[in-house]
Amino acid sequence: MVQEWSEWRKFPDPRFCEFLVAPFGLGCYDIRRSDTVQLVCFGVGGHVALRMTSLLPPPLGLGTRNNKLKRQYIAEHLPYIEYRTIPCATRTEALKIEKGLKSNKKAYKFPT
Repeated sequence: MVQEWSEWRKFPDPRFCEFLVAPFGLGCYDIRRSDTVQLVCFGVGGHVALRMTSLLPPPLGLGTRNNKLKRQYIAEHLPYIEYRTIPCATRTEALKIEKGLKSNKKAYKFPT
């Protein structure tokens, strides 16, 4: 069964007990700014919800990321950050979707 992208949602601010609505399993995510419609970043994860929580810097976010600038950018623009997700049944399917996003990577502020 082919899944579809969710609608764009406001990225939650954990300081206000807002929660992320994302797959607890395999899938992809896409992040943009609502005020400029600038695409920010995208990714794939075995646990999308957990992976996305690492997009915020500590102590707001969990997990680790090698891109401190990306985490700071998202935190600084959090009121305008939106996301969408898509669940995937297999890693092959997730990588195919990510490949489609990568084909437009020049449009993203953080293309990796």
